[in-house]
Amino acid sequence: MKKMFKVALLSAALVVPAAGVSLHVHAQEATSEKQAGNVITFRQSLFQLIRSNMGPLGAMARGQMPFDEAVMAKNAERLTQLAAMVPDYMAVDTTKFNDGSDAKADIWQNRDDFNKKAQALYDASAGLLATVEAKDTDSYRKAIGAVGASCKACHDDYKAD
Repeated sequence: MKKMFKVALLSAALVVPAAGVSLHVHAQEATSEKQAGNVITFRQSLFQLIRSNMGPLGAMARGQMPFDEAVMAKNAERLTQLAAMVPDYMAVDTTKFNDGSDAKADIWQNRDDFNKKAQALYDASAGLLATVEAKDTDSYRKAIGAVGASCKACHDDYKAD
């Protein structure tokens, strides 16, 4: 019985409510080239997962594929979870190791703004999930667009071309 309670408690802790979540994380500098390399690998993996979940949603919004509520719900839930990780995975400033990544140094100089943009991705993803769960079909394209706009806002300021 205790084991079942612990599993239920852990499961409940993994479900992050959309309201009142703060994704504010302070930055720190990488202390070695090895650490910087690992950090870059992990954060690029995170962004690839975001990209892979956003791709089908973008195709639906552009009319390149039909709206699929199951895919939309699954991807919105994943994006919400991934968005919650962004500040943590971007917390280590790797710029002094000439990392060669697409991350601009402005991320670590404008941490509050970066965290706000990560929060916007989280909020938009949670909003998409709520839209799908409400079966508000008239708002699907707009809700997906809000997720895409939150991605673009961060890319515009913090991703090198």
